[in-house]
Amino acid sequence: MTKHILISGASRGIGAAIADALAHQNHRIIALSSADGDLADPDVPSRLWADSLDRLDGRIDVLINNAGVFEANPIDAAGDVWLDSWNRTLQINLTAAASLCRLAVLHWQQSRLGGRIVNIASRAAYRGDSPAHWHYAAAKAGMVAMTKTIARAYAREDILAFTICPGFTMTGMADDYLASRGGDKLLADIPLGRVAMPQEVGEMARWCALDAPRSMTGAVLDINGASYVR
Repeated sequence: MTKHILISGASRGIGAAIADALAHQNHRIIALSSADGDLADPDVPSRLWADSLDRLDGRIDVLINNAGVFEANPIDAAGDVWLDSWNRTLQINLTAAASLCRLAVLHWQQSRLGGRIVNIASRAAYRGDSPAHWHYAAAKAGMVAMTKTIARAYAREDILAFTICPGFTMTGMADDYLASRGGDKLLADIPLGRVAMPQEVGEMARWCALDAPRSMTGAVLDINGASYVR
């Protein structure tokens, strides 16, 4: 059966790799990017959902939340600046994803066909991040907790939810961070000896979206080269 799939943050990096992995199987995909709407605006997720649902003939089977920002927020910034940055990251990385998850769950409850959510979080959810990225780690930890809650609440309705937690991945966002923090030193903390490739995360997301056993709902999957093992 052809699946109707909605992906946020799909213009480059991990999101583009996810879209590419799914495209090879002839599913109908809407790959959203910032050009479709700024997720910092709380009204945008519901508009994007409605537009995507219309374009997919009233049915979405899989939601993949990948959109996110990774912006430094030093603690010595002015208080209002620090709070604005905190709120922006939480809105884009967590609240927008929560809004889309809510609409997906309501859609599947109404259709009674079930569906799957795949949320792309981060190893920062468990091990934290740099002193300038409290907000990023907090948002990703919230995403993990939210996904587990969705899985527990709606499994009986065949609404399944999975979280993927990458470490460093070879994207523009990670490249900038590696350069700023001393790439060689950080790579030395990865037993595999390299960062993950977007295609590796894309394949993991494809599997969760289409093939992961239903009993796996609620699972959190790590892909970080053993740099953080739980």
